[in-house]
Amino acid sequence: MVLLTFSLFFSSCDPKDLDKILGTAGSALLTDADISSGLKEALDNGVKVSVQKLSATDGYYQSAYKILLPAEANKVIDKLKFIPGFENLQEEAIKRVNRAAEDAATKAGPIFFDAIKGMSFSDVTNVLMGPKNAATNYLHDHTYQSLYGEFNPVIMNSLNKFGALDLWSDAINTYNQIPFITKLNPDLGDYVTNKALDGLFSLIEKKEYGIRTDISQRTSSLLKKVFAKQD
Repeated sequence: MVLLTFSLFFSSCDPKDLDKILGTAGSALLTDADISSGLKEALDNGVKVSVQKLSATDGYYQSAYKILLPAEANKVIDKLKFIPGFENLQEEAIKRVNRAAEDAATKAGPIFFDAIKGMSFSDVTNVLMGPKNAATNYLHDHTYQSLYGEFNPVIMNSLNKFGALDLWSDAINTYNQIPFITKLNPDLGDYVTNKALDGLFSLIEKKEYGIRTDISQRTSSLLKKVFAKQD
């Protein structure tokens, strides 16, 4: 009799309603540990892919996250492009700046992974059920200062290694010798550090959006179960 009742109930359901019922039943089987492990797995994967992509040669330089020179640089370039030795100033400086960012990106992984491991169940739940960029926002809030502290000295060293600081310093000093112009002294290291981090978080946000909206990007049974809950 019970089986007959259930059969009649399900056969009379609209297919969409049935999907919702079955989905709710499946999500009810999730434990707190499942939810925590699933979200952290998604974050680990997104961070790993993002860091590997941007830290590779041309990861910044030949991608949508390419770092351009600060606005002040256009004044310098316009004045110096006809001076011998500075003909290719703009592209050469951009290339060296992006090489520095790629060099520094290798430092990001451990900082992100520590933040992910430290998430409480409340953090996990808020992120899972939050907006499409909730995980990215969480990581930004909990890692940006640490990342800046790691990135900036590496970027400064990398800028030196690739000759970008010398190139920029030569350009600025030459520019500042031109009569009747406003002297410039931008902090290239700070600028590149912030732009490098902007690109990193932008890519992580893209990865997060993908796993939240595209079922095919949920590459394990646990990810499928956990993110079905936010669907």
